[in-house]
This record gives sequence, structure tokens and C-alpha cells, in this order.
Amino acid sequence: MRPPRRLAPGMASRFDLLVFDWDGTLVDSAAHIVSSLQAACRELDLPVPSDQSARHVIGLGLHDSIRYILPDVPQSRYAQVAERYSAHYLAREHDVGLFPMVEEGLAHLDAAGHLLAVATGKSRRGLDRVLTAFGMRERFIATRCADEGFPKPHPQMLEALMAAVGVRAERTLMIGDTTHDLLMAANAGAGAVAVSYGAHPQEQLAGLSPLACVPSFPDLLQWLEDNA
Repeated sequence: MRPPRRLAPGMASRFDLLVFDWDGTLVDSAAHIVSSLQAACRELDLPVPSDQSARHVIGLGLHDSIRYILPDVPQSRYAQVAERYSAHYLAREHDVGLFPMVEEGLAHLDAAGHLLAVATGKSRRGLDRVLTAFGMRERFIATRCADEGFPKPHPQMLEALMAAVGVRAERTLMIGDTTHDLLMAANAGAGAVAVSYGAHPQEQLAGLSPLACVPSFPDLLQWLEDNA
């Protein structure tokens, strides 16, 4: 973990810690996650979830996701579903890229003195792999994954990140594309901004009253410039 950075003298901020979800917020992976879940179920001759159902579970831990999309499948088969999902996902993970302006935008936020972190439904192994692939290991002061404790929407991931960098909840902003992100922020007492270009539809996100609901990453950067 990098040492904490501070805002330059004279600069005011509303939020010191900006916590980003990964899939669907920084990385354009929602469609690939959906198709990989569906392919795994099809291969195992299990009920194939609809696009809507598969998109709903993005951001949850993998076992919670399987429980939601396959409510009648015994838990004894979860490991098999997880293994086949991972195989399908990894086979084309190289096709998944960052949303436009993410790399430049994060660099700008970092240079401005904000502390950047990640709270994700990915496993630690999965997040470390993609951070290395995108050359972003040093961009974030701290990261937290679903297999390191309670997954979203439980507040533990955010609480752990806040404790690690010494930032209070009222100075922390969660940024994500799912209701799971927004509920986690509410459960932790932190602020939240929704992005509507990811997994969950805008009307669901807006129903949880985030501080803003923005349609693109450049719009997010502008909102942060004006409000964070």
C-alpha cells in the first residue's frame, strides 16, 4: 500500500477517499461477465439466466451470484459452476478494456491529492491479475475483494478500506454501477455516486438516491471536479 497523499495547501475537498468498483465502473466487462455466466450454465445443462438476471449479480461475491441466478441448484454444485464460469471468463479476458478516459482520469484525481481505492466483487487473485495487466497496481492506495470478508452490500469492504487509510465515512465516496455498491456505501455511512453505463439500469440506481447518477466516465470526472 502506498503512503497516504494529502491535498496541496489551499485546496479544499469534500471527499478524501474515492473508492471505485471495478467491473462495470472502471472496466467495460459487464457483457463479458453475463455471457460467461450463461455459457457456464449452458455447458452444465443448468437453467440459463436471462441477461437481466445475470447483470443483476455483477459486483456480488461469486457464490452469492450463483445462489441468485440458480436458486434451485444445490450448493454442492457451486464450485463446478464457479470453475466453468472462470474458465469462460478467462478465455476472453484479454478482450475486456478500460472505459474511455479511465486511465487519464484516475491519474488526474491522484495528482489532485485524492486517495484512490477499489472495492470489488472480484477475488483477490482476479483483481491482482487485472491490475497488473492494466499497469495500475500503484494507482490505488488500497484494494479490497469479495473473498477477503463479507461481500457487497455488507459494509465490511468499505470499512476495511477506510480503516486502512485513516479516512472517516463522511470523507469517503463510493463510486459504482450497481445497487450493491450504493447499498454498501449507505451501510457504511459513506457517500455514493452511481454510474449508469455499467450493469444496473439508471432507474434502479436513482431509486437509492445517490449524490449523482452520471452517464459516462468523463461525466463522472466533471462531477468530481465540481463536487468532490
